[in-house]
Amino acid sequence: MRQEQTEPTGKLTGGAANYPLPARKSRQTLGNMIFAAEKLLLTRMLESVGNPPLHVMLWNGEGVAHHGEGSVAKVLIHDRGALLKLVANPELNFGRMYADRRIDVQGNMMDFLDAVYRSWPRLSDGKFAKKLLAPFQEARRNSLQSARRNIHHHYDIGNDFYQLWLDKQMVYTCAYFSGQNMSLEDAQTAKLDHVCRKLWLQPGEQVVEAGCGWGALALHMARHYGVSVKAYNISEEQIAFARQRAKDEGLDSQVEFIEDDYRNIQGEFDAFVSVGMLEHVGIDHYQELGAAIDRTLKDGGRGLIHSIGRDYPRPMDAWISEHIFPGACPPSLAQMMQIFEPFDFSILDVENLRLHYAKTLEHWLQRYEIAAERISEMFDAAFVRTWRLYLAGSLAAFRSGHMQLFQVLFNRSGHNQIPWTRDYQYAAGGCNGKL
Repeated sequence: MRQEQTEPTGKLTGGAANYPLPARKSRQTLGNMIFAAEKLLLTRMLESVGNPPLHVMLWNGEGVAHHGEGSVAKVLIHDRGALLKLVANPELNFGRMYADRRIDVQGNMMDFLDAVYRSWPRLSDGKFAKKLLAPFQEARRNSLQSARRNIHHHYDIGNDFYQLWLDKQMVYTCAYFSGQNMSLEDAQTAKLDHVCRKLWLQPGEQVVEAGCGWGALALHMARHYGVSVKAYNISEEQIAFARQRAKDEGLDSQVEFIEDDYRNIQGEFDAFVSVGMLEHVGIDHYQELGAAIDRTLKDGGRGLIHSIGRDYPRPMDAWISEHIFPGACPPSLAQMMQIFEPFDFSILDVENLRLHYAKTLEHWLQRYEIAAERISEMFDAAFVRTWRLYLAGSLAAFRSGHMQLFQVLFNRSGHNQIPWTRDYQYAAGGCNGKL
């Protein structure tokens, strides 16, 4: 007869009560220790980013809330791997985990992002981000070849996508709200005029534009200020769109759209203008840009550079650099001077339009949300969440002062044919050809 093998029941019987064996107690104790360690990691991570007023909850219902009832939003972390990635590098991995729905935000997204940006340490030297990105620097450096690849990543994902949430002219840079209740369309036209007036453009002049987007500024300068324009861009889709628009509007004899890099600009010009390109040049290439301006600008010429910037030098946000703008780096004003100082250019005017960009982003984000269903038919869910976070995060960055928007006007040193006051910048007719 086979003898039955008996296994421990895992219980000790004594009266009506059953008690766990020490092994079960050990497992419970280990689990409690793990959760305690996870909460400690989460607490330390929140401290490292300035203890924003948030309630962060783990997948098991455990949470951390330093501000109690003052929390502006709840962050839900759905798995242990997402927590460990977030703790390892919140700047890079929050966006990744959010796009993959491994992290969610309950409450107003803008309140959440504003709280994070206002708490985030301002004077971080970025050493950790620099170390993290070091392996990718060579691949993303803005050489002639890699610059095309970086621009293609962002700007050649489809004109149909951008048309869903930009203005009718497809202006993808900061608008100028001379009135608080202006529409986005009117504010973008006002920005184009603001740039043209600052450059005091005169009929018959030759203008070169570096990084022309979908062509709105070049066409505006030609139509309303009577100048001829050569506009350079390395985005295939943008150039094709701009050329077709110039042809449709009868301006193709006045405006030439050239698919080439700013380093290859040829000719002599009365004015140089670049709106929204400098962010993609890379600090290491500023003297190449300065050399291109110096080589092509006439003795009495003047120029304007419009760029997202920072109050102090810092690397681009790691997540933005990886998923949205590879190779991009918004400069500080001191860094921008590397364009001008080696070539003896004089700075005539600096204006910061930070709050105008915040308002521009309000319009973009609102239009993006209205079009979200259509966008989800064009791209996957992770793309939709990635771009929502990018637009909302940019809005929070400009509102909180983490990002700036600089317009820098310059000319060659010693040339005195310049406006006496700033009145011309705001007059309806600009300089009208007079200084």
